[in-house]
Amino acid sequence: MKRGGAIIMLTALIEVAAAQDVPLPRPRPNVDAAPAAKIAAPAVLSACRMRLTPELAIAPSIDAVEGSGECGGADMVRLEAVVLPNKVRVEINPPAVLRCGMAEAVVDWVRDDLAQLTAFNLGSHLHSVRNFAAYHCRTRNNVIGAAMSEHGRGNALDVRGITLVGGRTVDPTDPQVSREFREGWKKSVCARFSTVLGPGSDGYHENHIHVDLMERRSGYRGMCQWDVRLPEAASPEIAVPLPRPRPNFELSTARQ
Repeated sequence: MKRGGAIIMLTALIEVAAAQDVPLPRPRPNVDAAPAAKIAAPAVLSACRMRLTPELAIAPSIDAVEGSGECGGADMVRLEAVVLPNKVRVEINPPAVLRCGMAEAVVDWVRDDLAQLTAFNLGSHLHSVRNFAAYHCRTRNNVIGAAMSEHGRGNALDVRGITLVGGRTVDPTDPQVSREFREGWKKSVCARFSTVLGPGSDGYHENHIHVDLMERRSGYRGMCQWDVRLPEAASPEIAVPLPRPRPNFELSTARQ
């Protein structure tokens, strides 16, 4: 019995020694304390986003906008400035949140049309475009129950006016501003955008110009409604007849 017990004990000691020679596995990391790094999926740029380079505009991409109902959209940018061919920046003040396609149309219009119209008709260079409204989740003209405005899709821009180098502001709805300039402005935006609304359109656009890229069904033409008004003529003064001169009583008495 003693010999058998010794053999069993010896066998156990050999197994323990063998187990000590085998390295134990490394402890698992604390996942909560050191989370694994996530590899971000590469962003897929739209064709518009690839065209709208820093040589044309300062327009950083922003996250998709999620609004109530039909509002919001993807491929949105914040249009901060348009870069003219001579590298001069025309500020968008304040910056306009728009869909990339709408921003691209505005950039092309400012670069190719507005800057030249300003220099030719107003004798000064363009400094900034005054943004009256861009993305805004609302119905058309803020009328309850009306259809969704293109502003709610980031697909519209309201322009209140422009500022020239030197600080002069010009309102395109002001009849006192050069008519040639306003006619040229109207012609240019009506050629580039599907909707143009200004003075005389619906009573809601008397002090700014609305442009958008609304998609219409096949066969429906774009809308261009803007009365380029003339200055109101001063009302003529009505000639008031002077009273007849009073008789000279002294002279009359003397004659009697």
